[in-house]
Amino acid sequence: MESEEKGFSGREKSRSSSKILEKLAEQLHSSNASIRRQAAFSLSWMQEDGLEILKGTLFGGVPSRTKNAAAYGLRKMRGRMKKMAIEVFTQGLQHRDASTRGVCTNALVLMGERTAGPPSSGAGAKPRIEEIPRKGKRRRRITLEPAGGRRPVGARGSATLKKRRGSR
Repeated sequence: MESEEKGFSGREKSRSSSKILEKLAEQLHSSNASIRRQAAFSLSWMQEDGLEILKGTLFGGVPSRTKNAAAYGLRKMRGRMKKMAIEVFTQGLQHRDASTRGVCTNALVLMGERTAGPPSSGAGAKPRIEEIPRKGKRRRRITLEPAGGRRPVGARGSATLKKRRGSR
């Protein structure tokens, strides 16, 4: 590794890593969505340190776009850190902030840990389309029997033909 070759002491390693973590935490609050996502992804590779920063961002009083980026970073965690990220999301379901609860619910759905159920309130439900009957107008009834006692054109029997021919 490069740090061993250069002969960094433990203190120098911690200083350089803390500078990197501060830089990524600052980028996580950027106005550019791409920079936020890249910072969150980089933090997802930083094990416990990245988990703590992303967790603090998710539960902090920051805009929802920053919380979404933190959730992205937590979703991208692998191995044993993925289990810890799922625990963070389940903790977020009981959070007092509605945006944090929504972000955590969505993240769990995306990770396949929770299925998206029907909306709890009727506000999000689609209205059912029903047939409305007409008022004032009667429906025309179509039958095979003629209304005036006359038979349809194609229903002539042989007796009718004989009567007509004989009357000529």
